[in-house]
This record gives sequence, structure tokens and C-alpha cells, in this order.
Amino acid sequence: MAERHSNGILSGLFSRSGLVLAGFLGVAGYFLWTEHQAHVASALPYLPWLLILLCPLMHLFMHHGHGGHGGHEGHEGHQSEGKAEGGRDEGNNRGGPSA
Repeated sequence: MAERHSNGILSGLFSRSGLVLAGFLGVAGYFLWTEHQAHVASALPYLPWLLILLCPLMHLFMHHGHGGHGGHEGHEGHQSEGKAEGGRDEGNNRGGPSA
């Protein structure tokens, strides 16, 4: 009588359903690779240029998340620190004369 593993990842891999899943994934991976191998090989020479062209697009989307270059509220060293809605300084005295 074969000893069964009752816990762990290996018990799921060596079960009947795990072996069927592994076989299915192997066959699907083989056909996926053989059918799309020509597409992948034809795209490789263009890959560096596609990555370079992707940089401005990534820059655009990354700045969209916080409102462009002017929306840096909450970061240190900006003028909006300690300012009220009217634009006057409330209690943020940094050694300068107050108006």
C-alpha cells in the first residue's frame, strides 16, 4: 500500500487531478509555443525600440496619478506647508518677519 502525503503542496501535485492539470498545462504550453514562436521571433528586433517609445507614455500615466507637476501636496519643502486657504501663513514662523 502506497503511503499518501496528507499535507503540503506536493500532495496536490501528485494527486490524480494534479497530474491531469500538469499534463494539460504541458500540452497547452507546447502548442502555445509552437504556434506563436514565429511571432515572438519577428518581434525581438523591435523590442528595444518599443521599450524606448514606452517611456514617454509611462511618464504621462505616472504623472496623471497625482495631478501633474503641480500636485505635490504633502511633500516636504513646498510652499503649501502651513498655509491657510487665503494664502497667509498661520503659525509657521521660520524666523522671518510676519506681515
